[in-house]
Amino acid sequence: MGCGHQGFPEYPANYHEFAYVSGGGSNTVTVLDLVNVRPDRVLQVGRNPTGMAVNPVRNEVYAVNTGSNSVTVIDATTNKVVGTIGVRQRPYFIAVSPDGKRAYVPNSGSNTVSVIDLDARRQIAVAATGEGPGVARVSPDNRTLVVSNGQAGSVSVYSINASGAPLTLRDAFAGCPGATDIAILPDSTKAFVACSGGHQVMVVWLAAAPDSWRGKQDPALQHDQMLTLLDVGKTPTHVAMMPNGYEVFTTNFDSDSITEITTWTNEVLGTYVIGAKPSRGVFSRDSSILAVTNFGADSVTLYSIDDGRIVASAHTGSRPDALAFSADEHLLLAVDAGSSDVAVIRMQSKDGPSLVTMLPAGDHPNDIVVKAFRTRPTLRH
Repeated sequence: MGCGHQGFPEYPANYHEFAYVSGGGSNTVTVLDLVNVRPDRVLQVGRNPTGMAVNPVRNEVYAVNTGSNSVTVIDATTNKVVGTIGVRQRPYFIAVSPDGKRAYVPNSGSNTVSVIDLDARRQIAVAATGEGPGVARVSPDNRTLVVSNGQAGSVSVYSINASGAPLTLRDAFAGCPGATDIAILPDSTKAFVACSGGHQVMVVWLAAAPDSWRGKQDPALQHDQMLTLLDVGKTPTHVAMMPNGYEVFTTNFDSDSITEITTWTNEVLGTYVIGAKPSRGVFSRDSSILAVTNFGADSVTLYSIDDGRIVASAHTGSRPDALAFSADEHLLLAVDAGSSDVAVIRMQSKDGPSLVTMLPAGDHPNDIVVKAFRTRPTLRH
């Protein structure tokens, strides 16, 4: 179902914005039209689609098919499947490079990470990881790939090479049980890794380039280093980073809390009760609001960074998990794993954030991404 547009933003005719939701139980990606707030179409993809990503440079969206060992390529302009790329066993996650040319897919069943050439739409290399790799992140400077190895309880750090072998293992760090989500600072200097098998976050210094001012200032900074392990709540599942990089927050699933960490000094500033079974978090663009899905309470909580407190909450469907803002942050989208739908929450209204509609999302939805773009206006004679 859709909703009325009274009080909603007005967009130019050539503006398009879609949300893409992977339906693990239906082998689909559901496309939602965020301009008109309604379903657009349902695409058949591989078996058990899980992680998703958007290309930052061109209008493409990618869905990882865990059950069929592949990645589906979707053209966002036409919302059609335009390619399928084979990878290794049991992929779950995909990270796209800042230049939009390569993607990296950890394969949890083969203890490898696949390197994909997105221009050629094919796997071009495979690198070994630790046991059970789950999440990969590319540093903003496109020099480093960080992979969390959940079963091994370790973190692998690779150099991304412009020529020659696409990936070179630089270092690996043990001592992070259940290593899962990763956040990398905007200046590419540190990675924060959630150790979900315990109650800690591992902080890793990422090697500076020898010719950079950091590398020249201190040769020791040219090497990767495990800086510290920080105690947070029990079972940290997700690491949400402020867009400005000043702080990160973990969602502590089994402590019903979030933990605030300053990235400058690598210190815990506090742990705060947020809601039942917090799963994931996402920051507003100005870093003022952290939205958190409460998997065990069927709600989304909004936490104000400036005020240091909960300022609002909104109902969702059953077991909300993945979430994303629309491009202008007028809408917050929460994927409900239990009720197989997406809760559309309007952020700006006289009564505060409120649920405006529920949109279908396929069976057992796993992830959501948003892509906004403009097309060239059609010339009329």
